[in-house]
Amino acid sequence: MNFPILSTLIFLPILAAILLLFVNLKNSRGYFIYGLLASFINLILSCKLLFIFDKKNTEFQFTETARFISNFDIKYFVGIDGISLLMILLTAILTPICLAISINSIQKRIKEYVIAFLLIEGLVIGAFCALDLLFFYIFFEAMLIPMFLVIGIWGGTNRIYASYKFFLYTLLGSVLFLISIILIYLYTNTTDVVSLSKGLPKFFPLAYQKWFWLAFFASFAVKVPMFPFHTWLPDAHVQAPTAGSVILAGILIKLGAYGFLRFSLPFFPLASEYFAPFVFALSIIAIIYASFVALMQEDMKKMIAYSSVAHMGFVTMGIFSFTRQGIDGAIFQMISHGIVSAALFVCVGVIYDRLHTKQISDLGGIANKMPNFAMLAMIFTLASVGLPGTSGFVGEFLSIIGTFKASKIVAILAASGVILGACYMLWLYKRVWFSEVNNHHIESISDLGKAELISLGAMALFVIILGIFPNLILSFFELPVSSLVKIFNLHS
Repeated sequence: MNFPILSTLIFLPILAAILLLFVNLKNSRGYFIYGLLASFINLILSCKLLFIFDKKNTEFQFTETARFISNFDIKYFVGIDGISLLMILLTAILTPICLAISINSIQKRIKEYVIAFLLIEGLVIGAFCALDLLFFYIFFEAMLIPMFLVIGIWGGTNRIYASYKFFLYTLLGSVLFLISIILIYLYTNTTDVVSLSKGLPKFFPLAYQKWFWLAFFASFAVKVPMFPFHTWLPDAHVQAPTAGSVILAGILIKLGAYGFLRFSLPFFPLASEYFAPFVFALSIIAIIYASFVALMQEDMKKMIAYSSVAHMGFVTMGIFSFTRQGIDGAIFQMISHGIVSAALFVCVGVIYDRLHTKQISDLGGIANKMPNFAMLAMIFTLASVGLPGTSGFVGEFLSIIGTFKASKIVAILAASGVILGACYMLWLYKRVWFSEVNNHHIESISDLGKAELISLGAMALFVIILGIFPNLILSFFELPVSSLVKIFNLHS
Protein backbone atom coordinates (compact mmCIF):
# COMPACT_ATOMS: atom_id res chain seq x y z
CA MET A 1 0.00 0.00 0.00
CA ASN A 2 1.67 3.22 -1.22
CA PHE A 3 -0.75 5.70 0.35
CA PRO A 4 0.87 7.13 3.54
CA ILE A 5 -2.16 6.47 5.72
CA LEU A 6 -0.36 6.84 9.06
CA SER A 7 1.25 10.17 8.15
CA THR A 8 -2.16 11.33 6.93
CA LEU A 9 -3.75 10.38 10.26
CA ILE A 10 -1.01 12.27 12.11
CA PHE A 11 -0.67 15.40 10.02
CA LEU A 12 -4.19 15.93 8.61
CA PRO A 13 -5.58 17.30 11.92
CA ILE A 14 -2.34 19.22 12.57
CA LEU A 15 -2.45 20.86 9.12
CA ALA A 16 -6.19 21.50 9.52
CA ALA A 17 -5.42 23.27 12.82
CA ILE A 18 -2.68 25.38 11.20
CA LEU A 19 -4.97 26.30 8.29
CA LEU A 20 -7.70 27.33 10.73
CA LEU A 21 -5.33 29.94 12.17
CA PHE A 22 -5.75 31.93 8.94
CA VAL A 23 -9.52 31.47 8.64
CA ASN A 24 -12.12 33.78 10.17
CA LEU A 25 -15.76 32.71 10.15
CA LYS A 26 -18.73 34.92 11.04
CA ASN A 27 -20.69 31.99 12.46
CA SER A 28 -18.92 30.53 15.49
CA ARG A 29 -20.53 27.13 14.89
CA GLY A 30 -18.66 27.03 11.61
CA TYR A 31 -15.44 26.40 13.53
CA PHE A 32 -16.98 23.35 15.18
CA ILE A 33 -18.24 22.09 11.82
CA TYR A 34 -14.74 22.54 10.40
CA GLY A 35 -13.22 20.62 13.30
CA LEU A 36 -15.84 17.88 13.08
CA LEU A 37 -15.21 17.49 9.36
CA ALA A 38 -11.44 17.12 9.85
CA SER A 39 -11.89 14.68 12.74
CA PHE A 40 -14.50 12.63 10.83
CA ILE A 41 -12.07 12.23 7.92
CA ASN A 42 -9.54 10.87 10.41
CA LEU A 43 -12.18 8.58 11.87
CA ILE A 44 -12.98 7.18 8.42
CA LEU A 45 -9.27 6.63 7.72
CA SER A 46 -8.75 4.89 11.05
CA CYS A 47 -11.76 2.63 10.36
CA LYS A 48 -10.24 1.77 6.98
CA LEU A 49 -7.01 0.94 8.78
CA LEU A 50 -8.99 -1.43 11.01
CA PHE A 51 -10.34 -3.38 8.03
CA ILE A 52 -7.08 -3.67 6.07
CA PHE A 53 -4.93 -4.53 9.11
CA ASP A 54 -3.48 -8.05 8.94
CA LYS A 55 -3.94 -9.72 12.35
CA LYS A 56 -1.62 -12.59 11.38
CA ASN A 57 1.36 -10.37 10.56
CA THR A 58 3.91 -10.30 13.38
CA GLU A 59 5.75 -7.23 12.02
CA PHE A 60 4.80 -3.57 12.30
CA GLN A 61 2.48 -2.65 9.43
CA PHE A 62 2.00 0.41 7.17
CA THR A 63 5.53 1.55 8.04
CA GLU A 64 6.84 4.83 6.66
CA THR A 65 10.41 6.08 6.92
CA ALA A 66 12.08 9.39 6.12
CA ARG A 67 15.56 10.62 7.05
CA PHE A 68 15.39 13.27 9.78
CA ILE A 69 19.06 14.02 10.57
CA SER A 70 21.31 12.74 7.79
CA ASN A 71 24.49 12.32 9.86
CA PHE A 72 22.74 10.33 12.59
CA ASP A 73 20.54 7.27 12.63
CA ILE A 74 17.51 9.34 13.67
CA LYS A 75 14.59 9.12 11.30
CA TYR A 76 10.89 9.72 11.00
CA PHE A 77 9.73 6.14 11.39
CA VAL A 78 6.08 5.20 11.95
CA GLY A 79 4.22 1.92 11.95
CA ILE A 80 1.55 0.10 13.94
CA ASP A 81 0.73 -3.22 15.51
CA GLY A 82 -2.61 -4.31 16.97
CA ILE A 83 -2.11 -2.39 20.21
CA SER A 84 -1.37 0.97 18.59
CA LEU A 85 -4.12 0.41 16.00
CA LEU A 86 -6.81 0.24 18.68
CA MET A 87 -5.44 3.26 20.52
CA ILE A 88 -5.50 5.25 17.27
CA LEU A 89 -9.10 4.19 16.68
CA LEU A 90 -10.06 5.22 20.22
CA THR A 91 -8.48 8.65 19.63
CA ALA A 92 -10.31 9.04 16.32
CA ILE A 93 -13.64 8.15 17.97
CA LEU A 94 -13.32 10.46 20.98
CA THR A 95 -12.09 13.58 19.15
CA PRO A 96 -15.33 14.29 17.19
CA ILE A 97 -17.31 13.45 20.34
CA CYS A 98 -15.29 16.09 22.23
CA LEU A 99 -16.07 18.70 19.58
CA ALA A 100 -19.74 17.71 19.33
CA ILE A 101 -20.42 18.01 23.06
CA SER A 102 -18.67 21.41 23.16
CA ILE A 103 -20.92 23.17 20.65
CA ASN A 104 -23.31 24.56 23.28
CA SER A 105 -20.96 24.78 26.26
CA ILE A 106 -17.94 26.64 24.82
CA GLN A 107 -18.70 30.30 24.18
CA LYS A 108 -15.29 32.01 23.98
CA ARG A 109 -12.23 31.63 21.73
CA ILE A 110 -14.00 28.91 19.77
CA LYS A 111 -11.50 28.92 16.90
CA GLU A 112 -8.58 28.41 19.28
CA TYR A 113 -10.52 25.67 21.09
CA VAL A 114 -11.03 23.67 17.90
CA ILE A 115 -7.37 24.20 16.94
CA ALA A 116 -6.26 22.82 20.32
CA PHE A 117 -8.29 19.62 19.95
CA LEU A 118 -7.14 19.01 16.38
CA LEU A 119 -3.54 19.42 17.51
CA ILE A 120 -4.09 17.01 20.40
CA GLU A 121 -5.55 14.42 18.03
CA GLY A 122 -2.65 14.59 15.58
CA LEU A 123 0.05 14.55 18.25
CA VAL A 124 -1.53 11.67 20.17
CA ILE A 125 -1.84 9.56 17.01
CA GLY A 126 1.79 10.44 16.25
CA ALA A 127 2.85 9.08 19.64
CA PHE A 128 0.96 5.82 19.05
CA CYS A 129 2.52 5.42 15.59
CA ALA A 130 6.11 6.47 16.38
CA LEU A 131 8.76 3.77 16.02
CA ASP A 132 11.64 6.13 16.72
CA LEU A 133 12.32 7.06 20.35
CA LEU A 134 13.05 10.70 19.60
CA PHE A 135 9.88 11.19 17.56
CA PHE A 136 7.84 9.44 20.24
CA TYR A 137 9.27 11.87 22.78
CA ILE A 138 8.45 14.85 20.54
CA PHE A 139 4.82 13.79 20.09
CA PHE A 140 4.59 12.63 23.73
CA GLU A 141 5.60 16.04 25.07
CA ALA A 142 4.17 18.36 22.40
CA MET A 143 0.62 17.33 23.27
CA LEU A 144 1.11 18.90 26.71
CA ILE A 145 0.94 22.37 25.18
CA PRO A 146 -2.59 22.27 23.66
CA MET A 147 -3.89 20.34 26.71
CA PHE A 148 -2.33 22.94 29.01
CA LEU A 149 -4.19 25.63 27.05
CA VAL A 150 -7.50 23.72 27.11
CA ILE A 151 -7.40 23.56 30.90
CA GLY A 152 -5.93 27.04 31.39
CA ILE A 153 -8.26 28.97 29.04
CA TRP A 154 -11.57 27.08 29.07
CA GLY A 155 -11.36 25.53 32.55
CA GLY A 156 -13.01 26.42 35.86
CA THR A 157 -12.25 29.08 38.45
CA ASN A 158 -8.99 27.47 39.59
CA ARG A 159 -7.88 26.58 36.06
CA ILE A 160 -4.49 28.35 36.13
CA TYR A 161 -3.28 26.36 39.13
CA ALA A 162 -4.56 23.08 37.65
CA SER A 163 -3.04 23.71 34.23
CA TYR A 164 0.41 24.56 35.61
CA LYS A 165 0.32 21.57 37.96
CA PHE A 166 -0.61 19.27 35.05
CA PHE A 167 2.11 20.71 32.82
CA LEU A 168 4.93 20.74 35.38
CA TYR A 169 4.20 17.25 36.76
CA THR A 170 4.15 15.62 33.35
CA LEU A 171 7.05 17.65 31.92
CA LEU A 172 9.38 17.11 34.89
CA GLY A 173 8.67 13.39 34.74
CA SER A 174 9.88 13.35 31.15
CA VAL A 175 13.26 15.02 31.74
CA LEU A 176 14.80 11.73 32.81
CA PHE A 177 13.15 10.07 29.82
CA LEU A 178 14.90 12.49 27.46
CA ILE A 179 18.27 11.97 29.17
CA SER A 180 17.79 8.22 28.80
CA ILE A 181 17.04 8.56 25.08
CA ILE A 182 20.26 10.54 24.63
CA LEU A 183 22.29 7.95 26.56
CA ILE A 184 20.74 5.05 24.63
CA TYR A 185 21.66 6.77 21.38
CA LEU A 186 25.23 7.36 22.56
CA TYR A 187 25.55 3.67 23.48
CA THR A 188 23.82 2.18 20.43
CA ASN A 189 23.94 4.89 17.70
CA THR A 190 20.23 4.42 16.98
CA THR A 191 16.82 5.43 18.25
CA ASP A 192 15.00 2.85 16.12
CA VAL A 193 12.45 1.14 18.40
CA VAL A 194 12.42 -2.12 16.42
CA SER A 195 16.22 -2.42 16.51
CA LEU A 196 16.40 -1.44 20.16
CA SER A 197 13.75 -4.01 21.16
CA LYS A 198 15.99 -6.73 19.72
CA GLY A 199 19.35 -5.36 20.85
CA LEU A 200 18.97 -3.49 24.15
CA PRO A 201 18.07 -6.48 26.37
CA LYS A 202 21.35 -8.15 25.32
CA PHE A 203 23.37 -4.94 25.32
CA PHE A 204 22.55 -3.77 28.86
CA PRO A 205 23.06 -6.01 31.93
CA LEU A 206 20.60 -5.77 34.84
CA ALA A 207 22.57 -3.02 36.62
CA TYR A 208 22.21 -0.69 33.62
CA GLN A 209 18.66 -1.78 32.85
CA LYS A 210 17.55 -0.77 36.35
CA TRP A 211 18.61 2.85 35.89
CA PHE A 212 17.11 3.17 32.43
CA TRP A 213 13.91 1.46 33.56
CA LEU A 214 13.52 3.93 36.44
CA ALA A 215 14.08 6.87 34.10
CA PHE A 216 11.38 5.61 31.72
CA PHE A 217 9.15 4.84 34.70
CA ALA A 218 9.41 8.43 35.95
CA SER A 219 7.79 9.64 32.73
CA PHE A 220 5.21 6.91 32.18
CA ALA A 221 4.08 6.63 35.83
CA VAL A 222 3.22 10.34 35.92
CA LYS A 223 1.20 10.03 32.72
CA VAL A 224 -0.82 6.96 33.88
CA PRO A 225 -0.89 8.38 36.65
CA MET A 226 0.29 5.89 39.27
CA PHE A 227 0.32 6.47 43.01
CA PRO A 228 1.91 8.70 44.34
CA PHE A 229 2.24 10.71 41.10
CA HIS A 230 -1.53 11.00 40.66
CA THR A 231 -2.25 14.27 42.49
CA TRP A 232 -2.32 16.40 39.33
CA LEU A 233 -5.18 14.35 37.81
CA PRO A 234 -8.13 15.27 40.11
CA ASP A 235 -7.27 18.99 39.88
CA ALA A 236 -6.94 18.80 36.09
CA HIS A 237 -10.27 16.98 35.72
CA VAL A 238 -12.21 19.25 38.06
CA GLN A 239 -11.00 22.42 36.32
CA ALA A 240 -10.96 21.18 32.71
CA PRO A 241 -13.99 21.71 30.45
CA THR A 242 -16.01 18.56 29.80
CA ALA A 243 -14.27 17.75 26.52
CA GLY A 244 -10.89 18.31 28.19
CA SER A 245 -11.74 15.69 30.81
CA VAL A 246 -12.96 13.33 28.09
CA ILE A 247 -9.74 13.49 26.08
CA LEU A 248 -7.59 13.44 29.23
CA ALA A 249 -9.24 10.34 30.74
CA GLY A 250 -9.99 8.66 27.44
CA ILE A 251 -6.64 9.03 25.70
CA LEU A 252 -3.83 10.98 27.35
CA ILE A 253 -3.44 8.88 30.50
CA LYS A 254 -3.29 5.76 28.31
CA LEU A 255 0.02 6.94 26.87
CA GLY A 256 1.84 6.05 30.09
CA ALA A 257 0.58 2.47 30.02
CA TYR A 258 1.33 2.31 26.29
CA GLY A 259 4.90 3.42 27.08
CA PHE A 260 5.31 0.50 29.49
CA LEU A 261 4.11 -1.94 26.83
CA ARG A 262 6.05 -0.49 23.90
CA PHE A 263 9.33 0.41 25.63
CA SER A 264 9.84 -0.65 29.26
CA LEU A 265 9.00 -4.35 28.87
CA PRO A 266 10.80 -5.12 25.58
CA PHE A 267 13.79 -2.82 26.21
CA PHE A 268 14.46 -3.74 29.84
CA PRO A 269 12.96 -7.19 30.56
CA LEU A 270 15.35 -8.00 33.44
CA ALA A 271 14.65 -4.69 35.16
CA SER A 272 10.90 -5.09 34.50
CA GLU A 273 10.95 -8.42 36.32
CA TYR A 274 13.07 -6.95 39.10
CA PHE A 275 10.69 -4.02 39.67
CA ALA A 276 7.44 -5.97 39.15
CA PRO A 277 6.77 -6.30 42.94
CA PHE A 278 7.28 -2.53 43.24
CA VAL A 279 4.72 -1.89 40.48
CA PHE A 280 2.32 -4.39 42.06
CA ALA A 281 2.55 -2.54 45.37
CA LEU A 282 1.87 0.85 43.76
CA SER A 283 -1.00 -0.61 41.71
CA ILE A 284 -2.71 -2.12 44.75
CA ILE A 285 -2.32 1.11 46.71
CA ALA A 286 -3.82 3.00 43.75
CA ILE A 287 -6.78 0.62 43.47
CA ILE A 288 -7.67 0.59 47.18
CA TYR A 289 -6.59 4.08 48.25
CA ALA A 290 -8.16 5.87 45.26
CA SER A 291 -11.40 3.92 45.80
CA PHE A 292 -11.66 5.04 49.42
CA VAL A 293 -10.86 8.64 48.44
CA ALA A 294 -13.53 8.46 45.71
CA LEU A 295 -16.07 7.41 48.35
CA MET A 296 -15.39 10.66 50.23
CA GLN A 297 -15.88 13.04 47.29
CA GLU A 298 -18.79 15.43 46.91
CA ASP A 299 -17.72 16.69 43.47
CA MET A 300 -18.78 14.30 40.70
CA LYS A 301 -15.78 15.06 38.52
CA LYS A 302 -13.34 14.50 41.34
CA MET A 303 -14.99 11.17 42.19
CA ILE A 304 -14.69 9.95 38.60
CA ALA A 305 -11.09 11.24 38.47
CA TYR A 306 -10.15 9.12 41.48
CA SER A 307 -11.98 6.16 39.95
CA SER A 308 -9.68 6.56 36.93
CA VAL A 309 -6.64 6.25 39.20
CA ALA A 310 -8.12 3.03 40.60
CA HIS A 311 -9.00 1.58 37.20
CA MET A 312 -5.57 2.36 35.78
CA GLY A 313 -4.14 0.42 38.72
CA PHE A 314 -5.63 -2.70 37.11
CA VAL A 315 -3.85 -1.77 33.89
CA THR A 316 -0.37 -1.46 35.40
CA MET A 317 -0.97 -4.57 37.50
CA GLY A 318 -1.93 -6.60 34.43
CA ILE A 319 1.03 -5.37 32.38
CA PHE A 320 3.58 -6.37 35.01
CA SER A 321 2.03 -9.79 35.60
CA PHE A 322 3.89 -10.77 32.38
CA THR A 323 1.08 -13.24 31.61
CA ARG A 324 -1.03 -13.48 28.48
CA GLN A 325 -4.29 -12.93 30.35
CA GLY A 326 -2.88 -10.09 32.44
CA ILE A 327 -1.53 -8.09 29.48
CA ASP A 328 -4.67 -8.84 27.43
CA GLY A 329 -6.76 -7.54 30.32
CA ALA A 330 -4.60 -4.44 30.71
CA ILE A 331 -4.95 -3.48 27.04
CA PHE A 332 -8.68 -4.27 27.02
CA GLN A 333 -9.08 -2.18 30.18
CA MET A 334 -7.29 0.71 28.48
CA ILE A 335 -9.83 0.66 25.64
CA SER A 336 -12.82 0.08 27.91
CA HIS A 337 -11.82 2.74 30.42
CA GLY A 338 -11.18 5.13 27.56
CA ILE A 339 -14.83 4.83 26.55
CA VAL A 340 -16.48 4.44 29.98
CA SER A 341 -14.62 7.23 31.80
CA ALA A 342 -15.08 9.54 28.81
CA ALA A 343 -18.82 8.81 28.86
CA LEU A 344 -19.06 9.46 32.61
CA PHE A 345 -17.39 12.84 32.17
CA VAL A 346 -19.83 13.62 29.36
CA CYS A 347 -22.64 12.77 31.80
CA VAL A 348 -21.22 15.23 34.32
CA GLY A 349 -21.01 17.84 31.55
CA VAL A 350 -24.66 17.27 30.61
CA ILE A 351 -25.69 17.96 34.21
CA TYR A 352 -23.36 20.95 34.60
CA ASP A 353 -24.59 22.60 31.38
CA ARG A 354 -28.15 22.51 32.74
CA LEU A 355 -27.70 23.10 36.48
CA HIS A 356 -24.23 24.72 36.71
CA THR A 357 -23.15 22.50 39.57
CA LYS A 358 -21.09 19.33 39.98
CA GLN A 359 -21.80 18.94 43.69
CA ILE A 360 -23.59 15.68 44.45
CA SER A 361 -25.45 17.25 47.38
CA ASP A 362 -27.07 19.78 45.00
CA LEU A 363 -28.58 17.06 42.84
CA GLY A 364 -31.13 14.27 43.05
CA GLY A 365 -34.16 13.00 41.14
CA ILE A 366 -32.70 13.71 37.69
CA ALA A 367 -34.13 10.46 36.33
CA ASN A 368 -37.65 11.89 36.69
CA LYS A 369 -36.92 14.62 34.14
CA MET A 370 -34.25 12.91 32.02
CA PRO A 371 -35.20 9.22 31.61
CA ASN A 372 -33.07 8.65 28.47
CA PHE A 373 -30.11 10.20 30.20
CA ALA A 374 -30.68 8.08 33.32
CA MET A 375 -30.73 4.88 31.25
CA LEU A 376 -27.46 5.66 29.47
CA ALA A 377 -25.79 6.83 32.69
CA MET A 378 -26.77 3.52 34.31
CA ILE A 379 -25.00 1.59 31.52
CA PHE A 380 -21.78 3.53 32.09
CA THR A 381 -22.07 3.21 35.87
CA LEU A 382 -22.44 -0.56 35.64
CA ALA A 383 -19.56 -0.74 33.14
CA SER A 384 -17.37 1.19 35.59
CA VAL A 385 -18.38 -1.25 38.32
CA GLY A 386 -17.37 -4.15 36.06
CA LEU A 387 -20.77 -5.81 35.55
CA PRO A 388 -20.60 -8.93 33.32
CA GLY A 389 -21.95 -8.08 29.88
CA THR A 390 -20.14 -4.74 29.82
CA SER A 391 -16.62 -3.97 28.62
CA GLY A 392 -15.52 -3.06 32.15
CA PHE A 393 -15.89 -6.66 33.31
CA VAL A 394 -13.63 -8.18 30.65
CA GLY A 395 -10.58 -6.01 31.31
CA GLU A 396 -10.70 -6.28 35.09
CA PHE A 397 -11.43 -10.03 35.02
CA LEU A 398 -8.52 -10.82 32.70
CA SER A 399 -6.15 -8.55 34.64
CA ILE A 400 -7.01 -10.27 37.92
CA ILE A 401 -6.79 -13.77 36.40
CA GLY A 402 -3.38 -13.00 34.88
CA THR A 403 -2.12 -11.45 38.10
CA PHE A 404 -3.36 -14.46 40.10
CA LYS A 405 -0.83 -16.58 38.20
CA ALA A 406 1.94 -14.22 39.23
CA SER A 407 0.82 -13.38 42.78
CA LYS A 408 -2.32 -14.68 44.51
CA ILE A 409 -2.17 -12.05 47.26
CA VAL A 410 -1.97 -9.15 44.79
CA ALA A 411 -4.90 -10.55 42.78
CA ILE A 412 -7.07 -10.96 45.90
CA LEU A 413 -6.31 -7.41 47.06
CA ALA A 414 -7.08 -6.08 43.58
CA ALA A 415 -10.42 -7.91 43.60
CA SER A 416 -11.39 -5.95 46.71
CA GLY A 417 -11.09 -2.84 44.58
CA VAL A 418 -13.94 -4.12 42.40
CA ILE A 419 -16.19 -4.20 45.48
CA LEU A 420 -15.14 -0.70 46.49
CA GLY A 421 -15.78 0.49 42.93
CA ALA A 422 -19.33 -0.81 43.14
CA CYS A 423 -19.80 1.06 46.42
CA TYR A 424 -18.85 4.53 45.22
CA MET A 425 -20.30 4.31 41.70
CA LEU A 426 -23.71 2.91 42.71
CA TRP A 427 -23.88 5.36 45.60
CA LEU A 428 -23.13 8.19 43.18
CA TYR A 429 -25.85 7.01 40.79
CA LYS A 430 -28.43 6.69 43.56
CA ARG A 431 -27.75 10.16 44.96
CA VAL A 432 -27.68 11.97 41.60
CA TRP A 433 -30.42 10.22 39.65
CA PHE A 434 -32.82 8.68 42.19
CA SER A 435 -32.64 10.53 45.52
CA GLU A 436 -35.02 13.31 46.52
CA VAL A 437 -34.80 16.49 44.48
CA ASN A 438 -32.49 18.98 46.22
CA ASN A 439 -32.50 21.64 43.51
CA HIS A 440 -35.69 23.31 42.27
CA HIS A 441 -34.01 24.00 38.90
CA ILE A 442 -34.20 20.26 38.16
CA GLU A 443 -37.94 20.64 37.58
CA SER A 444 -37.26 22.69 34.43
CA ILE A 445 -34.43 20.72 32.80
CA SER A 446 -34.83 18.89 29.49
CA ASP A 447 -33.63 15.46 28.41
CA LEU A 448 -30.66 14.88 26.12
CA GLY A 449 -30.28 16.89 22.92
CA LYS A 450 -29.40 15.25 19.61
CA ALA A 451 -25.62 15.68 19.86
CA GLU A 452 -25.60 14.43 23.46
CA LEU A 453 -27.87 11.48 22.67
CA ILE A 454 -25.82 10.40 19.64
CA SER A 455 -22.50 10.75 21.51
CA LEU A 456 -23.59 8.90 24.64
CA GLY A 457 -25.63 6.36 22.66
CA ALA A 458 -22.61 5.48 20.49
CA MET A 459 -20.40 5.02 23.55
CA ALA A 460 -23.05 2.87 25.28
CA LEU A 461 -23.21 0.69 22.18
CA PHE A 462 -19.44 0.19 22.25
CA VAL A 463 -19.56 -0.70 25.95
CA ILE A 464 -22.20 -3.40 25.43
CA ILE A 465 -20.81 -4.84 22.19
CA LEU A 466 -17.29 -5.14 23.61
CA GLY A 467 -18.70 -6.67 26.79
CA ILE A 468 -20.56 -9.38 24.87
CA PHE A 469 -18.02 -9.89 22.06
CA PRO A 470 -14.61 -9.08 23.59
CA ASN A 471 -12.76 -11.05 20.93
CA LEU A 472 -13.62 -8.28 18.45
CA ILE A 473 -10.63 -6.39 19.83
CA LEU A 474 -8.72 -9.11 21.71
CA SER A 475 -7.87 -10.72 18.37
CA PHE A 476 -6.07 -7.58 17.18
CA PHE A 477 -3.36 -7.68 19.83
CA GLU A 478 -2.99 -11.46 20.13
CA LEU A 479 0.38 -11.54 18.34
CA PRO A 480 2.05 -8.50 19.97
CA VAL A 481 1.01 -9.76 23.41
CA SER A 482 2.38 -13.22 22.59
CA SER A 483 5.68 -11.60 21.62
CA LEU A 484 5.83 -9.72 24.93
CA VAL A 485 5.04 -12.85 26.94
CA LYS A 486 7.77 -14.82 25.11
CA ILE A 487 10.34 -12.26 26.24
CA PHE A 488 9.70 -13.35 29.81
CA ASN A 489 9.58 -17.04 28.89
CA LEU A 490 5.95 -17.29 30.00
CA HIS A 491 3.20 -18.91 28.00
CA SER A 492 -0.52 -18.67 28.29
